[in-house]
Amino acid sequence: MVPLGILFHAIGGFAAGSFYLPIRKIKGWSWESGWLVNGIFSWLIAPLVVAMLVVPDLRGLLSAVPRATLGWTYFFGVLWGIGGLTFGLSCRYLGLSLGYAVALGFCAFFGTIVPPIYDGTFAALLGKTSGLVLLGGLFVCLVGIAVCGIAGMAKDRDLASAGSHGVEGEYSFVKGVLVALFAGVMSACMSFAFRAGAPIAELATKHGVADLWKNTPVLVVILAGGFTTNALWCVILNIRNRSAGDYLGKTEGPARLNYLLAAAAGVTWYFQFMFYGMGTTKMGAYDFSSWTLHMAFIIVFSNLWAIRLGEWRETRPRTLRLILAGISIVFLSTLLVGVSNYLAAPPASAAANGPNH
Repeated sequence: MVPLGILFHAIGGFAAGSFYLPIRKIKGWSWESGWLVNGIFSWLIAPLVVAMLVVPDLRGLLSAVPRATLGWTYFFGVLWGIGGLTFGLSCRYLGLSLGYAVALGFCAFFGTIVPPIYDGTFAALLGKTSGLVLLGGLFVCLVGIAVCGIAGMAKDRDLASAGSHGVEGEYSFVKGVLVALFAGVMSACMSFAFRAGAPIAELATKHGVADLWKNTPVLVVILAGGFTTNALWCVILNIRNRSAGDYLGKTEGPARLNYLLAAAAGVTWYFQFMFYGMGTTKMGAYDFSSWTLHMAFIIVFSNLWAIRLGEWRETRPRTLRLILAGISIVFLSTLLVGVSNYLAAPPASAAANGPNH
């Protein structure tokens, strides 16, 4: 059911591209305070609640998993968490639009290409029509991401000319690309974390968990690793900036409202990987293309939100056409990935319109 898998990835991308909307409404709190509360809901509470709802005996399941499997899954989650932190730094040096496009581009590339190279199956892709179409789709995705990046730079120039804001600041293309490269490699560890946690998913099915939800307990372990990294950094910033009073309502920010906004952002953020995990169960033999689909949909929806919220309002028509072209190209890449999955399906299963295994 490849179309269903793509739909799940689209919903996950929409959640990822939308979760920051509540965060931007948080007032009077430091960044680290809002991010930590968001993280508690997105990396701890939401994964545990969903897992307990769909897994009959979550504690018993996790206790039956080999320690090495738990350790590696958690470890890659920690590395992914580092990528999330350095992603913000890449945006500081490149600007939001360009930093977002470059970092996600690297993340999509490494997260999709490295697994088959590691498995020794990459060369086999070159001898199959489905594999060539898939690689073509990945290339088109990178082209679309590059166009989005060009549009982001054009946007900065347009807004600077209009006097909306300057683009100098801490802008450094070389430094920004290097940081974005590091952020992309680390963020791509989410893809490896799912692979390391595959035995957990297999054990979940043996415990009676539906195939659609088998990755839910995997997310509990992965996101615990990501929470560790982000929580440590947020606490350090709370101490350094003396901002811990935010949590107790000792600052000017409306604490109750800020908690609700951060919680809404956290739950929405978790939905991206819940639907990502669901989507991977429907992508068949080319499941490693799931990460590129996820990145592509995030770029599409985040830029659509940027247009909707007026972030491109003062740009020239040519710049707006560029970002729309970039979004369209990225969307085209997702169609090519879907075609490659269809071509990879065995004739019998394709005729029956059943799932690819």
